[in-house]
Amino acid sequence: MTMGALRPNQGLQRLFMESGWTLRQFAMAVNRLGTEQGTPLRYREVSVHQWLRGSIPKESVRPLVVEALARRLNRTVTRGEAGFPELPKDSGPRPGSTAALIELGTQDMLPSRRGILGVTLFSVALNVPEWPEVVGRMEAVQSGTTRRIGMKEVEAVRAMTEHFSKIDDLFGGRYGRPSAAAFLVNVVAPCLRAEGPDAVRKAMTSAASGLCYLAGYMAVDEGLQGLAQRYYLSALDLAGAAEDHLAFCTTLRGMSVQAVELGHGRKALRLADSAAAALPKAGPRMRAFLAGQQAHAAAQNGDRVPALKYLQEAEIALEKSAAQAQEFGFGSYNSSYLHYHTGQVRFELGDVAGSVRAMEESDQVRESAFRRSRVRHRAILAERQLQIGHLEKACHTWHLALDDYPSVDSGRVDERIRFMFASLRPYLRNPAARQLHERGREVASKALAA
Repeated sequence: MTMGALRPNQGLQRLFMESGWTLRQFAMAVNRLGTEQGTPLRYREVSVHQWLRGSIPKESVRPLVVEALARRLNRTVTRGEAGFPELPKDSGPRPGSTAALIELGTQDMLPSRRGILGVTLFSVALNVPEWPEVVGRMEAVQSGTTRRIGMKEVEAVRAMTEHFSKIDDLFGGRYGRPSAAAFLVNVVAPCLRAEGPDAVRKAMTSAASGLCYLAGYMAVDEGLQGLAQRYYLSALDLAGAAEDHLAFCTTLRGMSVQAVELGHGRKALRLADSAAAALPKAGPRMRAFLAGQQAHAAAQNGDRVPALKYLQEAEIALEKSAAQAQEFGFGSYNSSYLHYHTGQVRFELGDVAGSVRAMEESDQVRESAFRRSRVRHRAILAERQLQIGHLEKACHTWHLALDDYPSVDSGRVDERIRFMFASLRPYLRNPAARQLHERGREVASKALAA
């Protein structure tokens, strides 16, 4: 079809006018998303002009155009609204089905497919289901098998999830997630389709939700943001099927953490608030777990008063929980995480020095089992120490991070170490900075090669 035969894309034109962008800004937004998913693009004004006149971008670029507009407009934008052909409705297993869960896990555990999953785009405008939408939605029915499950199978899934979580805390998300995906496909999915008492089947579905949540968290750690969202959505569906409010709100909170780390404060706050609303009768430790994240998201969104209020709530709730047993599974909230959230809130509100003090306190009380977090948070602390002019102290903190770095395989940690090298460049005449830079080149070749 020649350019003269094209029909203007009125849907895209309406969205473009609503965005307030120039042609150049639109092109740059799409290019940034390409970089975000690991496929750099070089579109210019002329390409956007052609799209508006009716030329359809190639299939791999259409989701980027839609997502760019959704982020700009802060609402869901569909392919049809943008004037693009909708995807076939029968293009894959029904979302929320056991078949979809098996497909996701199978793709993730196969090395040949992981590169494709790695370019799945994180969607700010993703429709996150509410509790009533997911209750009973997961397809966990028998498929001709005569296998029966009992609580021992449920306990095995929970124990393996705890095992994968400990590996993640010590070594980073890249180590354990392929094995977790294989366990999900080969053990957990068949159990979801097996026969058993209703109470056992619900317990198994709840345990599967916990494993999906952890797989999503590990995908975030590797930097596979779109893949993480897919795991999180599966975790929400499973939590609804199990009628497990705790698993549901824990997953929403994890999605908020992902959004705030990517700089999407409004999305992060909506998710954090939804998590808190999903569990209105949370115990004190769980309330601290939720309020700390609400504080961070609110601060990034520029909401100073609510951020400080939520932070105070987290402090009070954690004090109340001191004499109580752990209320929920892996990732229990403690004083180290509270100090970390305090540091994040203060940083987002412009108090860098206060952030440094809080993160120093967090580092002092962090348990040794959380090695991956220790490396990453020390790197962030060093960046902020440098920001307030404490070069030698920052170098010392970066050295501490490098002590543990070779034992950790984490995309988020690699990113922070690469930022260390960039931050040190203006200071290489300083002996402490030069020594750190030279040591870093010796022990952090993995980050430099990425």
